[in-house]
Amino acid sequence: MVEPEMKKLVQDLLAGQPLAVLSTHQAGQPYSNLIAFAAAPNLENIFFATTRATRKFANITADPRVALLIDNRANQEADFAEAAALTVLGSAREVHGPEKEQGLELFLAKHPYLQDFVSAPTCALLKVKVAKYILVSQFQEVREMTPAP
Repeated sequence: MVEPEMKKLVQDLLAGQPLAVLSTHQAGQPYSNLIAFAAAPNLENIFFATTRATRKFANITADPRVALLIDNRANQEADFAEAAALTVLGSAREVHGPEKEQGLELFLAKHPYLQDFVSAPTCALLKVKVAKYILVSQFQEVREMTPAP
């Protein structure tokens, strides 16, 4: 598959799915959460919100390396042949100022029902700087892509 086709599959998964599984770690122990997310059109960054009192925020503060899993499964037998799963590797950090405003605009365009949540003073907007996308489709076809700088 050529690069533009993979990029389109990645864009479709990111646009079509509202939730991702975020994985962090603490002292070598993995920790995963469901999060609402929004991806930048250039695929370089993914934004999500959380309160600063969460374990995921503490884990990211201690070590910014994260992985996200986004998939389109339907929990049907056909998923073995048809579902796609996208792993996103990168590093996360809280954003402020104009960077936060731009990220919030993108996030709220996808999740307008979370306006009150992201407006709370205890809520942080985090940006994942994407290092690599790993796409698994047709049960075992694995392809990798890095976002263009």
